[in-house]
This record gives sequence, structure tokens and C-alpha cells, in this order.
Amino acid sequence: MSVTALPVVDGDGLSKYLRDIKAFPLLDAGEEFMLAKRWVDYGDTEAAHRLVTSHLRLVAKIALGYRHYGLPVADLIGEGNIGLMRAVKKFDPDRGFRLATYAMWWIKASINEFVLNSWSMVRIGTLAAQKKLFFNLRRIKARLRLLESGDLAPEHVAAIARELDVGEGDVVAMNRRMAGRDTSLNVPVGEGGVEIQDLMPDDAENQEAAYGRREELSKGSRLIARALDSLTEREREIFIERRLREEPVTLEELGARYGVSRERIRQIEVKAFGKVRDLVQAGFIPAVAGA
Repeated sequence: MSVTALPVVDGDGLSKYLRDIKAFPLLDAGEEFMLAKRWVDYGDTEAAHRLVTSHLRLVAKIALGYRHYGLPVADLIGEGNIGLMRAVKKFDPDRGFRLATYAMWWIKASINEFVLNSWSMVRIGTLAAQKKLFFNLRRIKARLRLLESGDLAPEHVAAIARELDVGEGDVVAMNRRMAGRDTSLNVPVGEGGVEIQDLMPDDAENQEAAYGRREELSKGSRLIARALDSLTEREREIFIERRLREEPVTLEELGARYGVSRERIRQIEVKAFGKVRDLVQAGFIPAVAGA
């Protein structure tokens, strides 16, 4: 299960790569579970390869979301594929969740690190603040309709700094650093008038697959909601703050909120996670195993 065993974006271009990866079939829940068990229990590399190739479209979709950083799409996809393979190696099917949900974070983490390293970022305080500003500045500018504004007005700088909890000077410096690096979706690639937006993968499912996925997500949401209801109020709040937030609250902050040590918060978090995991797994596994 290596990078060289996967399709690559070569001289034939991105459009051919996107066509090639559509040849790999998507997996239903039962197929995915059995392949993952073969990989985990027996080290079956063919099973692992099928798990990887069935998710190459997910990697391409995520990678194209980073195209405005001005980096080669082929490199973004390659880094995303590395993250996908790491996810497959660590995936535990007995936890009851789909591989795509788990792999998404590994794919994004791998691409994030590549983007940061490629930009030769200079620290602007803490690494967390640096990443937060870098990956959220363009999103906030888009929401405020400021993508083409050049230097930001002082009131916009102040608003962004408050939202991201960084210094105003950091916002100004990052904005200037990123100026001119955004890539339009209308940039032509190759010949024949093809634009980047024409090459974005079509991940539309057929009606049967879409219905099945909606049913699965609905069932998952119900299971998680019931699992959270089984927790005490404090366990539920700590679980949400630590496991469901995009940026988890620190153990120190929660310890101060509840008047206990950070170690006590960690213990409650672990206990709550175990309860949720066991209840969700109990709801998922019978259906998957019998598929």
C-alpha cells in the first residue's frame, strides 16, 4: 500500500486523473467493514488497497478546496493520499464509524502541513494561532466580501483579529503575505478552454446511494444523541467541549470552570468518550456485520 501503487496526476493532466479515480467503485458499509477487518486482522494489503482507492475521490475533493493557496493541485492530492493511507492503517472498524468520517481529518491534516511548509511560514506567536489565522483569514474575507480588497480597512482588521483572537498586526501581515496567491476557478488549464472549475470532481451519488447515506447519517445522529443523553450533565458538557468542538476547550479552562484539576477533567472526558463509543458501536455493528 504505497503512493506509487495509486494513480498520479502526471503529464496527461488533472482531468485524466479525475476520470481514472472514478473507475474505482465506492463501498457500501458492509463491504467496507469486511475489508477493514481483513486488513486489521490479517494484514491483507489487497483489502487495504481497495479501502484507499475507494476514497480517492474524497481526497481529490478536499485537495481542490486548497487550490487558492497557489500550490500545484497534483502535490495537494499527493499529500492528501498520504493522509488517507495513514488513516487506513489506523482505522478500527469495530468502532462503528465509516472510514470517510475518520479519514477526512487525516487527509486535511496532511494537506495542512504541506501548505504551511510550502509557504515557509514565520511564527506569529503560537503555532496554533498561526494555523488558525492562515486557514481562516480567506474564509472570513469571503464572508465579508473582501477577497478583492487588497489591504484591509482598520475596522475589518479589528473585527477579524477579535474573531480569531490574534493581534491586528498579525492579520495585516498575513493578509499582505497571502495577497496575490489566490487562484481563480476560471484560470485555464491545458488546451481547449478548460478551466479549473470544469475539472472539479462530480461526487453526486445515484438516488439509491444517496438515500442509503442519508439513512446512515440519520441513524448515526440518533445514536449519538441517545448516547449523549446517557451521560451526566457534566460528562455531556465536557464531552462536547473536548470532542465535538472544532477547537476543543483546554483541560485547564474546563478545570477552572468546574473547580477541579485538569487531570480530573481528563478522566471525565475519557469515561464519557468510552460510554458514547460503546453505545454507538452497539447500535452500528449488528447492522454492518449482517449486511
